[in-house]
Amino acid sequence: MSSDLDPLDPPEAIRLYLDARRDDTTENTREGQLYRLRAFAEWCEEEGIENLNDLDGRDLYAYRIWRRDGGYSNGGELAASTLRGDLATLRAFLRFCGEIDAVPTDLFDRVPLPSVSGQDVSDSTLDPERAESIVDYLGEYQYASRTHIIVLLLWHTGCRTGALRALDVDDLDLDGTRPNAEGPGIHFVHRPDEGTPLKNKSNSQRWNSVSEYVADALRGYLRNNRDDTQDEHGRNPLISTYNGRMSRSAIREVIYRVTRPCWYGQECPHDEDPDSCEFTEAGHMSKCPSARSPHDLRSGRLTYYRLHETDRTVVSDRMDASDDILDKHYDRRSERRKAEQRRTHLPE
Repeated sequence: MSSDLDPLDPPEAIRLYLDARRDDTTENTREGQLYRLRAFAEWCEEEGIENLNDLDGRDLYAYRIWRRDGGYSNGGELAASTLRGDLATLRAFLRFCGEIDAVPTDLFDRVPLPSVSGQDVSDSTLDPERAESIVDYLGEYQYASRTHIIVLLLWHTGCRTGALRALDVDDLDLDGTRPNAEGPGIHFVHRPDEGTPLKNKSNSQRWNSVSEYVADALRGYLRNNRDDTQDEHGRNPLISTYNGRMSRSAIREVIYRVTRPCWYGQECPHDEDPDSCEFTEAGHMSKCPSARSPHDLRSGRLTYYRLHETDRTVVSDRMDASDDILDKHYDRRSERRKAEQRRTHLPE
């Protein structure tokens, strides 16, 4: 450890880094960085590293291997693209730490980044049958709860968590009374100045129709279960807590929790005892090998549409994604299933 360095523990360094990035990044970007840096903080805790002054190149290599092999993930090996994203965030973080004399100024350059091919994408998804089982379970046992509404809307619309979080109560047209409406719908609106930007900015703005079942569940939620609070901009968030608008990380935790088989009454495929399994504890549910993310739910919905041969343009508009992105990131049909679906369009 160099005598020129000032002691700094990992959690405090992460807090300082995110605060420093407040002026040049969006809240959504910082939430993503926080999630990735939490993995690094957990590794430091496991390794007993309480002072960043102690880090060296061997430690960074060890962290890369730990993360690559599934540390702080769902137990499986990370895709190279995911690992590269995590390590790129770590490099930026260590560059900042070098600027405030917590680590050598050139340490960030010793974070090894894996090469990524253009075809490298995650194969993780939530099987449509599993998704529907979870939605059905919530509809029976937690109807119109906040959890039910989160999963129902993510599954029914295929939207991103940021788009779900951005919804206000006034964005709902449950009776289909807005101009040109033929039934209930929800309106995704880009509001960057009020903390709820959409992924593709104004191009992401759209109306999505919803079924009468979804509309009825939303009515029950608004009537009985929604926390009647406003956010810091005086808006009425649809997905609310007693503190205001629910965070993206909290929405992710909901999906990690409900996608574990034991949560909805299924036998554990990993031979764990639910009474002692660490993946039942808050903050650890994402590590269950069967837990899935909101992105996996979105890819499962796309697969559902493709299995039912829904028109690509309809799917692209509804899910706010280009054809190329749909093919590259979201379609999880097997090659055999694709071939069988093509069979129905070929002459005998």
